[in-house]
Amino acid sequence: MTDFFHLSLEKSDINAISNLGLAHLGDAVYELMVRGWLCTMGHGKSNDLHKLTVSYVAAPAQAAAVEKLLPHLTDEERGIFRRGRNTRVNAIPHGATPGEYHAATGLETLFGSLYLSGKTDRLNHLFSIIIGEEE
Repeated sequence: MTDFFHLSLEKSDINAISNLGLAHLGDAVYELMVRGWLCTMGHGKSNDLHKLTVSYVAAPAQAAAVEKLLPHLTDEERGIFRRGRNTRVNAIPHGATPGEYHAATGLETLFGSLYLSGKTDRLNHLFSIIIGEEE
């Protein structure tokens, strides 16, 4: 049985997944990390949790997170981020500029790729930078 919580795909298999497919997965990975972090911070009311989660996973917040991460990314990670950022999207959500949305898509693509690679330590390190626990 496949352990979908601890995947470790080959680079060629990950590269075969569309940019938007990686972003789709990365969006879920990022949101799960945000939700877990908020719960461990003692936020318990579901309405508060939802509002806080949305404030962290919305495109403008993810674009700000990218700015924190860029100096810490490896060349390979920058390439994955650019791959996602440069993806053509059909619609931009209200409340986000095209630049913010493209940056958010790049972040999600990176998180999806790292997750599929089994690089959970790296995901945790990058997330710690985003939330200000690590520089």
